[in-house]
Amino acid sequence: MEPKLCYTIWFSQRNGSSLFCEGLKSTGLAGKPEEYFNFQDPGNLLAHYKVKDHEAFRRELWRQGSTPNGVFGVKVNAPRREDDPLIEELRKVPGLKHPATANHFEVWQNVMPNQKHIFLTRRNKIRQAVSWWKAIVSETWHRPQGVEQNYRPEDIRNRYDFAAIRHLLFETSLREAKVQDMLNQARAQALTIVYEDFIQSYEATIRKAVKYLGVATEDFSVAPPYYQKLADDLSDEWTERFRKELQKDWKSVIW
Repeated sequence: MEPKLCYTIWFSQRNGSSLFCEGLKSTGLAGKPEEYFNFQDPGNLLAHYKVKDHEAFRRELWRQGSTPNGVFGVKVNAPRREDDPLIEELRKVPGLKHPATANHFEVWQNVMPNQKHIFLTRRNKIRQAVSWWKAIVSETWHRPQGVEQNYRPEDIRNRYDFAAIRHLLFETSLREAKVQDMLNQARAQALTIVYEDFIQSYEATIRKAVKYLGVATEDFSVAPPYYQKLADDLSDEWTERFRKELQKDWKSVIW
């Protein structure tokens, strides 16, 4: 059955998207937002979803991501600017008037109708890039409450890499710019959730998002945060080192 409301959470790595999604899912009212397109080869879309055609894929996608009240949620990075393999595969979903020339937003809207948007961002992009690199080298992206840390900071301290962090700093900025470009293309508005505010006001932020979606008819519960905070002294150490190295030849140091 077609959802009465679909929404997309646009994110880049290390801005609280997984914690945010768990909070929304805990309400039982806001769909089941996950990275439903996060697999190796989008060309294997039908095989991944074990369906025979693209219409069956859409129905299966809706089934997996919806709550009983007809709300569907998904989280995703922005498609690439040109020839994105996921967008090219989604063009095959029935419903587009002109599949070959439809822009990215039109393709997205056809798969997930009655669309709203939530944009996640993080003010401190350097800390975000450091967190991203630290997750890569530690192989720890999330840690549920009650689970012990599976590595020692001293074991990865020598994995600091200025070039890698700088690349991730640029990449997260480009990803956010692409999201904004896509939303502007469609003249679509989005609810903006800022990571630094979210972690300070967890439950209030989840309630704000549910209110924005317009799906709550009465009071509802929000589960406590599912994941622990991963930032530690090593995160601070790498952030300080990176900001100093980045500005070492600058005549006027900003930070």
